[in-house]
Amino acid sequence: MSSGIAALIAHVFFWLLLAYGWFWEDLGPVGISVLLVLWAAGFLGLPYVSYGAMFSSYVAVLDIALVFLVFKGDLRLN
Repeated sequence: MSSGIAALIAHVFFWLLLAYGWFWEDLGPVGISVLLVLWAAGFLGLPYVSYGAMFSSYVAVLDIALVFLVFKGDLRLN
């Protein structure tokens, strides 16, 4: 159950960060295209490699990359 919630959070934040980066022009068309191609490659390719169990972890890694790209570094928790 908790892994399903974590996967949902990763997916929601991927799309939110992608929209945020597009809206504030932190990501250009090429950056958005690369991230969408990487997401699609994971969505289509990972079920053949690991039966789909790794897709949520893969999206979480894309989320980390998006945070670094959009916010120009790590988020401060203060």
